[in-house]
Parts: sequence; C-alpha cells; structure tokens
Amino acid sequence: MQSVLFWSSYFLVVLSQFSFLYGAPAESQCPNSNLDITGGRYILSNLYNDGSILRYVCPEGFYPHPVKKRECDRGQWVPKVNTKPPVCKKVTCPNPNVLENGVVHPFNKLYYVNDTTTYRCHSDYTFRGSATRVCQANGKWSGGTPICSRNTDHCPDPGTPPGASRQGHIFNIDDKVTYTCDKNLKLIGSKVRVCQDGGYWSGKEPECYADFTYDTPGEVAEAFSSSLKTTITLHEESGQAGKKIRLDQGGNLDIYIALDASDSIDEKDFNKAKDVIKKLITKISYYEVSPNYEIIIFATDVTKIVSITDYKRGNETKLMDILTLLERYKYDDKGEKTGTNIRKAYEAILRSISFEKAQNKTAFDKTQHVIIMFTDGIANMGGNPKPVVEEIKQTVYSGDMKRDEYLDIYAFGVGQDVEKEKIDEWVTKRDNNEKFFFILPDMDTVGETLDEMIDESTSMSLCGLYKDYYDSESKSSMRLTYPWLIKISITHDNGQSNCIGSLVTPRFILTAAHCFRFDDSPEKILLSAPNSKDTKLPEVETFLLHPDYNTRQKEAAGISEYYEYDVALIQLKSGVKISPDLRAICIPCTEETNGALQLSASDATCEKHREVLLNSDLVKANFITHNIEKTKKPKKNVQIRQGQQRDECVQQAEKILKIGKETAKDMITENFLCTGGASQNYIDDVTCKGDSGGPTFVEKNRLIQLGVISWGLKDICVTGGDSTETRDFHTNLFSPKVQDFLKKYLGNGDIDTPLNFL
Repeated sequence: MQSVLFWSSYFLVVLSQFSFLYGAPAESQCPNSNLDITGGRYILSNLYNDGSILRYVCPEGFYPHPVKKRECDRGQWVPKVNTKPPVCKKVTCPNPNVLENGVVHPFNKLYYVNDTTTYRCHSDYTFRGSATRVCQANGKWSGGTPICSRNTDHCPDPGTPPGASRQGHIFNIDDKVTYTCDKNLKLIGSKVRVCQDGGYWSGKEPECYADFTYDTPGEVAEAFSSSLKTTITLHEESGQAGKKIRLDQGGNLDIYIALDASDSIDEKDFNKAKDVIKKLITKISYYEVSPNYEIIIFATDVTKIVSITDYKRGNETKLMDILTLLERYKYDDKGEKTGTNIRKAYEAILRSISFEKAQNKTAFDKTQHVIIMFTDGIANMGGNPKPVVEEIKQTVYSGDMKRDEYLDIYAFGVGQDVEKEKIDEWVTKRDNNEKFFFILPDMDTVGETLDEMIDESTSMSLCGLYKDYYDSESKSSMRLTYPWLIKISITHDNGQSNCIGSLVTPRFILTAAHCFRFDDSPEKILLSAPNSKDTKLPEVETFLLHPDYNTRQKEAAGISEYYEYDVALIQLKSGVKISPDLRAICIPCTEETNGALQLSASDATCEKHREVLLNSDLVKANFITHNIEKTKKPKKNVQIRQGQQRDECVQQAEKILKIGKETAKDMITENFLCTGGASQNYIDDVTCKGDSGGPTFVEKNRLIQLGVISWGLKDICVTGGDSTETRDFHTNLFSPKVQDFLKKYLGNGDIDTPLNFL
C-alpha cells in the first residue's frame, strides 16, 4: 500500500510539472503547519488553496492577537507572523477613569470581562448615569456613562465616555466639546458636539471601540428596532421622546436596502444575508405603512433586485413579489466581478433618489427616506463613499437642515475587518442620540439580531399590530383592520346575548362576564372574526368568569346591579393560527407589552406600564363599535378620566341614577375606568348595547388594551339625548385581582402559548 501511495504522489508531481511546462498554471497551496493560535482555533474558507482566508476564532471574552486573519497568497500566508504563534488575549474594556468630579472604584490599569466598577460624585455634584457598570464580553461597559455635574449651564454636562478625553468644560449655547479616544481605540459617534438653544447637545454621544469591540444582537435589536419602529409607524406625533416623524396622511416611505455580496462572503453567508432582508421587510410589513422598496446587491457592480421607480409603478407589487425576486437571485449571478465597491452602491441609491425628486418634488418632499447598508468590510475599489452620502443628504434636505428628519441612513458593519471610523461617517447622526451604525461580527449575528427584533419564539411577541384602513374606499381592505376583534353570540335558554371580545392569546378571548348566564354551555357560544371572515375559529372549550364577579354582591347596600370584576375569558379547544389578519392585542403588565412600549428590562414593571399608559387626568383611548361592517369609522374616541376628572364620573352617577354620594362611590370603585362627557373641546363617543366585552385601548407604538367595556349610566343609543351626560365604565385591567385572574390562565404554559406576566 505504501508503494501505491508513493507512486500516486510521484505521478501527481510529474503531471503538475508537465502542466506548468505547457502553460496550464498549477494551483499553489500554502503550508498547513505553524498556523495554530494559542487558546483558540482557526477556520479556512478554501482549505490551503490560493486565495483561501484563514480566520482565528477565540472563546467568548477573548480576541486573536496580533492578527485576526491571514490569506493564502501564492504559496505563503499573509501577513507573516513572528516565531511566536498568535494568542487569544483577554478582552478589556476602555479605561473608565475619565470621570470628572467623582471617584471610580476600583482603580485598575486594565479592566477585563466581568470586572465591576462603581462610581460616586464629590460633594456638591449631582450624579447621573449608571452607578455600577460591568465589563462585557464585547468590550463595552454595561449601562450608561456616569456623569458628575452641577447643571448650572444651559446644556447638561455631556460627560466623557470610557477610553476618551474631552476638550471643553463650558456648556452654554454654541459652546463645543471635542472628544478623542485613547490610542488603539476608534471613535464612533460625534467627535464634536455643540450646545443647542433647546438645551440639548448636537449629534450622538461618542463611544470608543477597540479592534475587537462589537454590538451584541440584543443591543442592536433594541436600538435599531426602536428607531425603525418609530420611522415606519404612521403617526402625526411619535410617542418616543425626541423624534417626530414627518409622515402626514399624504406622506410616503421609501426604503433602500443595499447588500454586500463581494468575494469575502461565501455562498452560505450570502444566502443568510438574503434571509436577513426577508425578515426585515416582513417585519416592516406588520406596520401601518406600505413602503416603496429598492433592494440592491453589490460587489464590483450593482444589481437592482427591486427598483423604487418600478415598485411605485407596479401597483400590484406585494411582499411576496419581493421575496420571490430575492430568492431568484443566486450567489453566482454576480459573475467574476467580486470586489467591494460601496461607493457605487450609494451612487445607485443617489440616482434613484434624484430621479424621484425630479419626477415629483411635491411628493418627494413628503417622503421619508430610509437607507440600510449591510457590508462585510472595507471598500477595496471605487473610492470613498462619504461624498456620495453627503450628496444624498443634500438632495433630501434641499438646503434646509430642518429636513434632516426625512432621511435615516443606517449601516451594519458586518465581519472582522470593518473600517469603523469610515463607515461611521456615512450614517445619520441626529440630536436625539439615536444609533444608526452597528458593528456585528458576522452574518449569523445579523440574522440573530433580527430574530431578537422580531422575536417570533411565541405568537404573542407581535401583539397589538394592526392596519387602520377604515377610511379606505377599498372594500377588501377591511380585512386587516382590527385583527384581534372577535364577535360573540351566546344563545341562552331565554334569549341571546351579543358581545365583543379581544383575542389575547391563540387560545383565549377576553370579554365581559355579564355576557354569560349561569346555565350557558360552550356549544351555544358562536364566534366570528369580522376582519378575517374566511377564517373559521376553533370551537369553544369553556368560559371562565372572574371568581369575584357577582351582580348581587351589594344588594344590602341598595345597589341592585353591581359589575365589579366584570371580566371573563373564553377558552378555545385549540389555538388560532396567528396571521396578519388574526392576531392578539397587547394587555398590560406583560413582557410582550414591555417590548411593544420599547421599555428597557429595568422598566419591566406593572407600575411602569400604568405610568406610561395612564399618564394624565385625561387619557385618549378608543373602542370599536359592534357595527363594524356598517360603520365607516368603527374606531370610536374616548378619554379615560382620572384624578379630579374621575370624581366627575361619580357625581354624574349620583345625578342620573338618583343615588347618594357614598352609594355612587360603592358602585364605581378603582377597579373601573371611566369615559364619557366633554372636555377641552373634545366630546367622547358613547358605548352602545352590543359593545359590551370589547376592548378599551390606547395606542403607544402598538395597540394596548387597558379595559373591558362593562356598563354605562344611560343607553343614549336607544333613548337618545345628550351624549355628554352619560358615562361609561370599563373593567380596569390594571386591577390586581383582574391581573391575578388573567395570569392564572393566560400565563399558564400547560394551556396555551403563555404570556409572560411581570
């Protein structure tokens, strides 16, 4: 056997020399020795063949030093390494000992992963930021920058991020601060910030990134999705502090997505990248806006998968069309031109934007432009993209810097070789400190980021999404109006009840207890989804009334009908299939709603939800009338009354029901929300018979149900009269006993895909 192997090798050598003599080039290979890294491993893109990329991989919390990758170039690995092999070194975080007017503990020369620091101010200085920070595996400190200040100037002290130094210590209007990062660190954000007339700083707070620093999927998902959700939600005013979106009823949204397909991305990663775009545009499709898309794939040249102009002309273009076009584009379609020309990609976007402006400037000026660039590394041809990006900005701004809110430019720096400082120059830097540049180590991480952003691990993660088409002239568009709305018909022994409910999980519908009788049976409960008429809902397994619901509970006090805890759940025999036209509404005090409100983990409390959602004496809210098919605008407007405004509800009950003050208070406990009447030139709509059990909801990024329609002082819909006199009462979902009831069933993983209660 040894002789066979010897002669095989001999003939291979002879044949290779023969080929070389006659002009057929032999493929060169690099040696497979002396490649190891101490404490880690290496991976090869194309074995030991010419052009193969060797990448060093270290455990979490470590990074390769002094090189991250090498390339096989004509039989040699480049760059060469010294006699000592590369090593996986411990990740360090930037020096936190830059706190002015305060103390950092402990004082170390270097800070490694899991090291903890604490911060306090000298006397007479006020502290803000994170008092305790932990060095994370991605080379960044947890929490926010600690700052000790006296707050005596026009703008607050902007602080100094770890690893940086700052010039400028006066913070009045037009004063500047300039930042510089320590050696071997790159500044991401705004190098110079200016104190604005409104008392805030221009640009974005800088960060100092090491060569190994990256953003975690969780960080990117929180920052990117928060910013993007604000942009793609069509509101005259955003619920987010700072940014207001300039999308009025006649506005448009144009989204440009550019994907790097150069040679450094192999076919597997390229297909992952396409999946990233599919996830992104699918996510966007959940919101009110129907954007126009341009999707380009670039290497040396640019290929347009979808053109903005063609998209706008093709009125029938749907989400599935984009997904199909993306799927059809294969890795090899770019041919032999495999360089990285990022400038050319931005030039293609600039041409499209300029063409749209030339075609219809009036429409262009009402259009929000979003550019999202995915690139795996530095450009190796075409020149600097920055001047083209600046030209894009000027095309949108039209000389008016106040129009900067019409343009959002994001960049995902993907891979080990991202030119951080250069890419950071291409993106938006707005005064509200939003983040537009993200650094991720590979395409797998980008996919993970969008997985976290979308979080489809449970069907409830996308609660409260809807498309409000009620004023459209298209009859078919009613399908997607209120996908959580369920009509309920119950046949009793002596009649029938018609109520409304809301889908809150795939197997549960939330409604009012008074819709049911003690002798009702599940088979006599019929359900329908008016916005998904083609969908047959599962049969009812059982219905569950709140244990403390008892209309006769206060008869001794002279209250013949008492509706406290008027709440019930209908349990289905199987879960409905969640889809864009049949999905759940959000309910408070759950992790799912915490995500909808874009609150941090530290704010994940029921009390914080109450603070955000019931934040004034008059809270604008809505309910949906049961006559949804016959009403042009089924969404009705009300205001939830609190404080002294709520006291007026009790007084109105005394007047209409002719009862004493104490009796009225006994009837209308804190477990009810009150709506109705007129205030601030605003007249509430009133509920009617048939609306019972329906959700009373507010809109904060998504739709969140706060109450269940229960009872009213007068049925104006039947008797007529002044609608400002009556008041309606809704079971308060923040009530602790109501929360206990909901948690018992909706949080039970043995019954359903559970909600995660706080």
